[in-house]
Amino acid sequence: MKLNIIDTFASELPADKEVNNTIRQVENACYSYVTPTKTSSPQLLHVSNEMVEALGINKEDIDSKEFLDIVTGNAVFPNTSPYAMCYGGHQFGQWAGQLGDGRAINLFEVEHDHKNWAVQLKGAGLTPYSRHADGLAVLRSSIREYLCSEAMYHLGIPTTRALSLSLSGDKVLRDVMYDGNSKYEPGAIVSRVAPSFIRFGNFEILAAQQDHATLKQLADYTITHFYPELDINSETIYVDFFREVSKRNLEMVIHWQRVGFVHGVMNTDNMSILGLTIDYGPYGWLEGYDFGWTPNTTDRVNKRYRYGTQGEIVGWNLFKLANALFPLIGEAEGLQDALNEYRDSYDTAYYTMMSEKLGLFEGEHKTLIDELNKVLHKTETDMTIFFRQLSDFDPHETKNWLSVIRPAFYDIDEVAEGIYDLWESWFTAYRSKLIDQNMDQKERAEKMNGINPKYVLRNYMAQLAIDDAEKGNYELIAELFEVLKHPYDHQKDKEKWYAKRPDWARNKVGCSMLSCSS
Repeated sequence: MKLNIIDTFASELPADKEVNNTIRQVENACYSYVTPTKTSSPQLLHVSNEMVEALGINKEDIDSKEFLDIVTGNAVFPNTSPYAMCYGGHQFGQWAGQLGDGRAINLFEVEHDHKNWAVQLKGAGLTPYSRHADGLAVLRSSIREYLCSEAMYHLGIPTTRALSLSLSGDKVLRDVMYDGNSKYEPGAIVSRVAPSFIRFGNFEILAAQQDHATLKQLADYTITHFYPELDINSETIYVDFFREVSKRNLEMVIHWQRVGFVHGVMNTDNMSILGLTIDYGPYGWLEGYDFGWTPNTTDRVNKRYRYGTQGEIVGWNLFKLANALFPLIGEAEGLQDALNEYRDSYDTAYYTMMSEKLGLFEGEHKTLIDELNKVLHKTETDMTIFFRQLSDFDPHETKNWLSVIRPAFYDIDEVAEGIYDLWESWFTAYRSKLIDQNMDQKERAEKMNGINPKYVLRNYMAQLAIDDAEKGNYELIAELFEVLKHPYDHQKDKEKWYAKRPDWARNKVGCSMLSCSS
């Protein structure tokens, strides 16, 4: 197997001087060298052909033992030195100190077709940052990450990617719901890919250690390689850098809100410096339209990372990143201006996005959107289906609005007289807006269907694939992978996936609430 290996992160930034793979505090370093733990009987379950091509891997190599060994940690690619990154982070609003790649190991960087990619294994064994964990991952969480990262990409959302999903052949002990009921589960490894896996926390740990020299090295490296449009010699370079990071993360979270994605654990160590969706743990998709929903059992009381606060939390995390960059700048005014710009821009971007979901591409529609959000909370209404169905509403037809959005309601009987009247009032205002816009119905529907997906990775869908896989059947993984590559298209033979969450999944573990356990 041939790859065009490059070495930027490890060659340009300082390494941990200690080379033994022991749990420890690491200082004056951005990473520690570490070798993946070998697995007993690895098995390749699925490969993303798109990422194979993006990395310049020959398709014939996918079936080779060399490929299997590399993506499962059983072999190190020649002339490379795997490593785990050092970073800290604020977890659920509290500083957690050093965290780091506890179960992720960076293999190498590849350059192909004028693009650079970092390749990483998740679940490949102990690192100096594993703390009290084992550095491994289980099949259920690995399936969820593999499917979702690729699904998000095809939804048009900035994200890390996935190259492969493999079984390790080993058993891993996990307490799924943190309730004392541990059990052994199949171990698995995901090969993840991104331009870089640098996080907010990489900067935070260096600032906390007052290692300003390494902090500057990391910032300059990140700007040079991933923000080349910025002038590294500018007196305002680090404020300019922070402003661009803010813009990218704004774009990312607006996309989350657009499709109803809830990350579930938006700690600063899970925030990409490139504005990518990273670390698919206890994520979920809105079933009922509920601003207060979070899929994370750890967050079920305070609901810090619920759907409705995701934009606010990105702003809070950016504030923490600004604090980490402050030693390089020495004054807060520019950083504060950038934070204010984020907050102002979020409101504008949110209402623009929501207007487009409604097929309104001109004018201001804040009141209409606010009223819609209120009525959508009156009864359980499926977000994905509601907005997708809305493209069928023709303001010039006498067809009743209820017949259009009826499939989105979980219980049509709940649309009682009071709620019906609220919907009637809202659709009257909506109809008027559409008529004033005077756009061809077919053109509007096409635009709306390019914004509102028909297929998303609902938790029950992922759980069905997990249940099958744990019985040795991996066909559903492949089926969902293909369906989710075309989320905006009508797929005639896949209509079964355009459906509300079934009743059996309402309270099933893995379908409604999830833990950080992997």
